[in-house]
Amino acid sequence: MPQGLGQLSGLDAVIIALYLIAIVALGLYASRQSTTATDYFLAARSSTWPTIGLALLASNISSTTLIGLAGAAYASGIAVYNYEWMASVVLVFFCLFLLPVILRSQVYTMPEFLERRFDGSIRLYFSGLTIFLNIVVDTAGTLFGGALMFKLIFPDVPLWQIAGLLALAAGAYTAAGGLKAVLVTEVVQAVILCGASVFVAVFAFDKAGGWDAVMAGVDAQKMSLIRPASDETLPWTGLISGVPLIGLYFWCTNQFMVQRVLSAKDLNHGRWGSLFAGLLKLPVLFLMVLPGSAAILMYPNLERPDLVYPTLIFDLLPVGIIGIVVAGFLAAIMSSIASTFNSASTLVTMDFVRRFNPDVSQTSLVRIGRITTLCFMVLSVAWVPVVETMTDTLWQYLQAVLAYAVPPVVALFLAGIFWRRANVAGARAGVIVGLLAGGYLFHGVQVAGSIHLHFLLAATLLFALSLAAVIIASLMTAPPDRAKTETLMWTRADFDAETRSLRGQPLWQNYRVQGAALLALTAVIVWLFR
Repeated sequence: MPQGLGQLSGLDAVIIALYLIAIVALGLYASRQSTTATDYFLAARSSTWPTIGLALLASNISSTTLIGLAGAAYASGIAVYNYEWMASVVLVFFCLFLLPVILRSQVYTMPEFLERRFDGSIRLYFSGLTIFLNIVVDTAGTLFGGALMFKLIFPDVPLWQIAGLLALAAGAYTAAGGLKAVLVTEVVQAVILCGASVFVAVFAFDKAGGWDAVMAGVDAQKMSLIRPASDETLPWTGLISGVPLIGLYFWCTNQFMVQRVLSAKDLNHGRWGSLFAGLLKLPVLFLMVLPGSAAILMYPNLERPDLVYPTLIFDLLPVGIIGIVVAGFLAAIMSSIASTFNSASTLVTMDFVRRFNPDVSQTSLVRIGRITTLCFMVLSVAWVPVVETMTDTLWQYLQAVLAYAVPPVVALFLAGIFWRRANVAGARAGVIVGLLAGGYLFHGVQVAGSIHLHFLLAATLLFALSLAAVIIASLMTAPPDRAKTETLMWTRADFDAETRSLRGQPLWQNYRVQGAALLALTAVIVWLFR
């Protein structure tokens, strides 16, 4: 590790402090109008597409992402970018098929949608699972990544105390203002984050000798997105099966992402914002992944891949720029933490409290949401030491946990939206089979090592088993009431009606044209780095 890593100049410290004060103040200022449950949890359903797109990016790009992408590229190559470009494909699918149905239902949470399509037991299962994943995967992983960075600056401060301060900073305005405060701050944070990433990428490539030097100097296999089926990091078989499944969960059903789209003022803004987020994901290869590849040439002997991103910042950047980039890193941490805190408190309040006490007042719902946010701050900080012991890289931790937990949920959503015959018995069977098979595979693959199966292929197998259970149990029992499923499914008739309505719309506003252009651009990037 380079000498002096983690040292901050007075100017850098001032920049970081001013950013922290300003973003918390902005969040608290935006919290003034959050009085009803719709205001607090869905920003009064008034968000426009630029806000939604930037908020989705800021929520998605956490410290886990910044440290994890660079670290994975350093350790095993740029194949980790497959998770990023796949988001564009998944978001096009989301806009075309799922989003119209979800917004039409006017739900507060994604588990609430499953209750309307199936029953309350499925809602409680999915809500509990999402809350668990929000704490042990999303928030704790983000806090650990952030604490890892700031531990270099403050080596004498315990890791959990750094994580606690980060959680407190983001939790303060989240508890006060709900989604409105989160969205306002995320727009600012997304801009700062992108600008900071540009600085890191430019200085990294310059130090490594330029683009051509990096392309020629790094092993060709590490610069390829498409890996052989035997690859231990990301085989092509897992790319076409497991990666889309994780993407479908993360972008289409995960409350902490979809909640931004649920706040859209109308369907068009929801679609445009989602596609804008997909577009913003494509430059991640150049801004966050390839700098990790450049680090192979500069720092070939780092003791841990997760140190790549901090090393690039503190060893390459000049005074003043370090402060801006660390502020961008702080933006990634706070936006992601705020997102998960807000979504978890929404799930607890709307899926548990209001469900069992439907007469609770709007004021009480907001107060419960704030208290819940504070509780999750404590729980996520407590889980940080566990994350530290579980894996070599943050990215591996994030994807592996999701692979064993979420395939049954994806099976339920897809069956429920596209197959009218899917019923409550099928949904329950899918959950039970998914839980049992997921537990068995997780122990055999990740714990005991007795099963040799890549976690992405394990996710594919779990999805297939869960979907088969849904189909078999649904066919063996009575079909659901047609009136119950009528507005909760995608139908060809709705698609045809929408096609007719789009004929008079300018091409640049037509989400299908936008989606096709996004897919074409994605295909070009994948082809160039195949």
